[in-house]
Amino acid sequence: MTTRAPIALALDAPDLTTMRHWVSAVSPHVSTLKLGLEGFYRDGSAAVDIVRESGCDFFLDLKLHDIPNTVAGAARSVAKYQPQFLTVHASGGSDMIRAAVETLPDTRITAVTVLTSLDDQELRNLGFAGTSAESVIALSLIAVEAGARAIVCSPHEVASVRAVVPPDITLITPGVRPRSADSDDQRRVSTPEQALADGADIVVIGRPITGAADPGGAALEIAREITAGSST
Repeated sequence: MTTRAPIALALDAPDLTTMRHWVSAVSPHVSTLKLGLEGFYRDGSAAVDIVRESGCDFFLDLKLHDIPNTVAGAARSVAKYQPQFLTVHASGGSDMIRAAVETLPDTRITAVTVLTSLDDQELRNLGFAGTSAESVIALSLIAVEAGARAIVCSPHEVASVRAVVPPDITLITPGVRPRSADSDDQRRVSTPEQALADGADIVVIGRPITGAADPGGAALEIAREITAGSST
């Protein structure tokens, strides 16, 4: 298999040695590597170097959320890493999203809508008036209007988001699990094949690959399932 599947591997590794092993094993099979808060805060440039050397797209998942000036400064601080994707929380509002977009025009500023660990009841507890689906749509439209070029939403909302945003907006879905995997701490989940069929461009997968005895083999198997699903 020579084509990398539209998978963003979540690199929530406990140390650089493990991260390097995962990246080496899976990079032939996945399009994107997602470096999140744990690895970036702990290892900084060393973790970025491992990702950049893989040849995969670099997804820097920092979920920036602050006043516009502070988010612009944070985006400026990571510009040297040249990520293809950088996440901000859509709930930070238009001005905050626009500040990141204007600071990093060559990066796909990626707006996170509603975390997949939250369900409707939890959102009500937090003061949201609508359902998770309604909140995701509203936040997606705000983010795109502010210049975001990618949206993170659960597979349960991806079809609805695809219907209302321009076709060049990249939709990224966490909460994706192969049929054989546990849902872990994600509540709004689906299979990779279904998420892609519903309009996702990239699916985020972590523990079903990194928790396997053979991460490379697990990534290859999921990539094959995705390819088989797209050809039926």
